Amino acid sequence: MSSHLPVIALVGRPNVGKSTLFNRFTGTRDALVADFAGLTRDRQYGFGKFEGRSFMVVDTGGLMPSSGDPLAGLAESQARIAIEEADCVLFLVDIRAGLNPSDREIAGYLRKLGKPVCLLANKAEGLPRSAVGEFYELGLDTPMPVSAVHGDGIQDLLRQILPAAPEGEDADPEEPPDDGSVYVAIVGRPNVGKSTLVNRLIGEERVLAADLPGTTRDSIKVPFHYQGQDFVLIDTAGVRRRGKVSETIEKFSIVKTLEAIERAHVVIAVVDAQGDIGEQDARLLGLIAHRGRGMVLAVNKWDGLDESERKRIKTDVDFKLPFLEYVPVHHISAKRGTGLARLFAEVQKVRASAFIEMPTPRLNQILEKAMARHAPPAIVGRRIKLRYVHQGGRNPPKIIIHGNQTERVPVAYKRFLSNEFRRAFKLTGVPLEVAFKTGDNPFKGRKNVLTPRQIKKKKRMMEHFKD
Repeated sequence: MSSHLPVIALVGRPNVGKSTLFNRFTGTRDALVADFAGLTRDRQYGFGKFEGRSFMVVDTGGLMPSSGDPLAGLAESQARIAIEEADCVLFLVDIRAGLNPSDREIAGYLRKLGKPVCLLANKAEGLPRSAVGEFYELGLDTPMPVSAVHGDGIQDLLRQILPAAPEGEDADPEEPPDDGSVYVAIVGRPNVGKSTLVNRLIGEERVLAADLPGTTRDSIKVPFHYQGQDFVLIDTAGVRRRGKVSETIEKFSIVKTLEAIERAHVVIAVVDAQGDIGEQDARLLGLIAHRGRGMVLAVNKWDGLDESERKRIKTDVDFKLPFLEYVPVHHISAKRGTGLARLFAEVQKVRASAFIEMPTPRLNQILEKAMARHAPPAIVGRRIKLRYVHQGGRNPPKIIIHGNQTERVPVAYKRFLSNEFRRAFKLTGVPLEVAFKTGDNPFKGRKNVLTPRQIKKKKRMMEHFKD
């Protein structure tokens, strides 16, 4: 099996349920959903996992082939890029609205691509399978009735389009290779100095570096040895604003960057101190955090800035990236090599934090001390009880706390406990996932069987109340 992470593109005319299906695949609410045609204008990337198999999904704007709307034309060009990036295309139609002339035009375009296309008749909840009959004329194999809102048919769909998860240690294609090396992805917008940083770290011109955005067209792996440890640096193509991705040679850069993030132990996110931290930076960093990857933020081109400019960029980081409070920030100059030793020392700390082993006795000791300092709140007169905790996973580290009424633990108290564990284990650069689990009531669903004596007593009491 190829280690390539499968890419699935969702296409169709507006308002057929593409964004709803995107949210179902990714388990998020990242894509805007509303009963309004043409709401999505741009490509939206996300990750999904099903039965041990990971995949990437791309939501697109609605295709309106006969429309004269210039914005619709822009959405169409974005959708065509997503189709070229994809390994499999899911073409959604609205079974309740019926076959539309736009559906025919889109189907004609998809038939020419030579890519696997799966025709989904969405909004099929409560309808007989025969309702898909009219869509056979699109010539795209058997239409599959699904419901993106209710999840009907989605599991069968994913089993059909995703290859079976392989056996063995390397079963998950997004996990970094287990060859003893530390994989470090270097990501950021074009022209922030990623390739210059790689060259400076390894001490030679291994990667093309030029003062032109988009010089790197693909992900480049550069192995090197540093202080007794083998590393592999992954220099990625720049993630430019999706509306500006137009050249054919650059159309695959976003997918390659996201794949590099998946396969890295640690991600160095590079931003330009002499530019502006914008929405694209925030989206990319948010995606890295959402995937649970260890991260270090490198603010490049720090040299030459006066004190007021340095204060501005520090304020920008705090104000525009508040969700990265656990991520260490390093101010560097890739060109001059300043700050790189501290940066790479931080990378090794982050990697250690991502794969830390947290002994159960130590975890429970921390929990007890935290509760002694700040007891869980009482809900409707009953105090929440947290009984024990254990580690539930690594990369990112995850702990599971068992108790009663855990579903009612306030967000503020969850944050308090998370900070206590993070401080005790000196975690840096990785999100800590804290999950709560309520123990099942052993008598739940068990019917109380009365003895003959109890039955007679119950009858006497019923007769007494009737009188």
